[in-house]
Amino acid sequence: MPIVNEHPLGSPCWFELGTTDQDAAKQFYTQLFGWSIHDNPMGPAEVYTIFRLEGRDAASAYTLPARAIEQGMAPHWGVYFATPDVEEAAAKVTELGGSIVQKPFDVMESGRMSICKDPGDAMFSLWQAKAHQGVGVFGDLNSVCWAELATWDTAKARDFYTALFGWSTKSAATLDTYIEYSVAGKPSGGLLPMNEQWGKMPSHWAIYFLVADCDAAVAKATELGGASRMGPFDAPGVGRIAAMGDPQGAAFYLITLKPTA
Repeated sequence: MPIVNEHPLGSPCWFELGTTDQDAAKQFYTQLFGWSIHDNPMGPAEVYTIFRLEGRDAASAYTLPARAIEQGMAPHWGVYFATPDVEEAAAKVTELGGSIVQKPFDVMESGRMSICKDPGDAMFSLWQAKAHQGVGVFGDLNSVCWAELATWDTAKARDFYTALFGWSTKSAATLDTYIEYSVAGKPSGGLLPMNEQWGKMPSHWAIYFLVADCDAAVAKATELGGASRMGPFDAPGVGRIAAMGDPQGAAFYLITLKPTA
C-alpha cells in the first residue's frame, strides 16, 4: 500500500465530500471501494465521517448545511492542500490574485484550515496539520490517486499554484495542453483546460479514484445508484477513465492505469 506519513507543502492532502444525504453516501462509497467508516460527533445529530482503507484515512464526508444548499451549493468533493503555515499561505493567496472564502480557523485539535478561491474562482482549502496530517494513503487501489483542476485558464492557474506551493509542472507526454504538477518530485495531479464543450461550468477541482477495472467499477457504481457521465474511455498513454456522479450528484472520476512496461 502506498502509505503516506507526511504531506509536504502543496500536496493534495485531504478529500472531503459535502453531501445532502450522508448516510446514503456512506453506503455508496463503502460498497464501491470497500472502505470502513469512523464517525466523529460534531454536535447535536451531526457527525463527520472519515472513510478508511485498510485502517488508514482515505477521505471524509459531512452533510452540507441548509444555508449552503439554499445559496446554491451542490454535493461535491473538495480538495485540501498541505501547508506548514495557513496564515502565511492564505495571505499569499490574496497577493497572487485569489480570494479568501473563510479566514484561517482551528478544527479542534486536528489542524488549522482556510477556504480559498484561486484567480479562476475554483474553490480549494488549505490545511495546516496538528493532530491530523491528512490522508494516510494516496495512489493505492480504491483511494484517491490524482487531484485535477479543470480551468478556463491553465497558464494563470499554473502561475498561481506554482507561486503558492512551489509545484514543478510539465506538459503531459500524450496531451500537450494538459499540465501535470508534481510535489517534492511526486506526480500528484494536473490542470485540464476547459473549452466550449464545458458550457458555463466554472473552474473546479476534482479527484480520481484508482480502481483495478474501470468498467467493472462503473457497473458497480451504477448498480449502487450512481451515474456514468462520460465513458469509460481510453486515454492514450494513461489508462481507462470514467466521469461519474454519486447518488446525490457529487462528481468524481474512476481510473485504471495503463500497465507500465
